[in-house]
Amino acid sequence: MAEKSALVVFQDKKIRRIWYNQEWFYSVVDMVQVLTDSPTPRQYWGKVKDREFIALELSPIWVQLKLPAEDGKLRFTDCVNTKNAFRLIQSIPSKKAEPFKQWLAQLAQDRIDEIENPELAQDRAKEYYEFKGYPKDWIDKRLRGIAIRQNLIDEWKERGIEEKRDFAILTAEISKATFGMTPLEYKEFKNLPKQSKTNLRDHMGDLELIFTMLGERMTTEISQQEKPDTFDKSKDVAKRGGKVAGNARIDAEKELGRPVSTKQNYLSIKDKKKLKKQK
Repeated sequence: MAEKSALVVFQDKKIRRIWYNQEWFYSVVDMVQVLTDSPTPRQYWGKVKDREFIALELSPIWVQLKLPAEDGKLRFTDCVNTKNAFRLIQSIPSKKAEPFKQWLAQLAQDRIDEIENPELAQDRAKEYYEFKGYPKDWIDKRLRGIAIRQNLIDEWKERGIEEKRDFAILTAEISKATFGMTPLEYKEFKNLPKQSKTNLRDHMGDLELIFTMLGERMTTEISQQEKPDTFDKSKDVAKRGGKVAGNARIDAEKELGRPVSTKQNYLSIKDKKKLKKQK
């Protein structure tokens, strides 16, 4: 989710944000720039920080999270959640304060609406992919894959698994058994930046998405049936679920006479569409 909405726009000004601890956190510097139009928002925020918090020895309302900088690298940046964003606005005199508050409130309401009605989240994801130029049939598969992935995450949580690191380990087991590559290795195979927040699945073709879904759905089904009560048992289930998809992939490759996994990524697909239009 965070990757799809890493930027939001207020009055033509971009604000970086990141999904962290089940809520949105926004870049303080970006907010300051929007509210003040200061040419040096970082220095402006430094003065506010000293005056409103450090000098008074108040607890900080911000946390440092990694956001993409102008040079494209991820750097630690002061960020606030929606609640503390309102508190920050009170510390900055600005004519834009009131409309900015209303805008923030609407963002928060949109998130609440999505939780109560997951179809809204799917609609927004669909709009995102359409805007990026993905074909409709691909979007349908991708959205189905998101739903299957969420079901798997819910099942793992049911088994007492909560840490993102553990989710990543289990996901790697499924991917390795399905494609012979972990997600990190798969990114390298497709020439995608390893350390970026680029979502590997957004660069998969139809068959890659289908076998990814099969591996994760089989893992969910086996887990629901066996109810593993330790992480190691869930890890074994992940391998077995992925193996089902891996065997199916091997059979498909024999029939097709070519590998399912390709180096093609979304950028190359987009470039090909541009070339086709130019001809």
